[in-house]
Amino acid sequence: MKLEEFRNLVRSEFGQGLKNATPANVREFLDRMQQEVFQNRIADRIVIDEPATSYEEVIKDFFTRILEAPLEEAIVALWALALDLSFAAVESQYAERFASLFHELDDA
Repeated sequence: MKLEEFRNLVRSEFGQGLKNATPANVREFLDRMQQEVFQNRIADRIVIDEPATSYEEVIKDFFTRILEAPLEEAIVALWALALDLSFAAVESQYAERFASLFHELDDA
């Protein structure tokens, strides 16, 4: 996917400045993107090097492949990864806040 096409898709999904982005719709968007990318690139599937025995090895393989990827493809992949990790952290913070609120109700 070309970078400009991805930018337009992100803006149409979340609005200027990502003003409509939430953990839930970010997850849905990234899941949809992954399906569309994999459907369009079946012949170029990512294959994890099978002796990979840990998450660390999988991550190393991902970043090694990104270094070799075309620039626009690498930017899209890294931006999507960063968005995913950032909103996962936001979701985790919300979960902690709500858990403490509900914990207070349980104590009452």
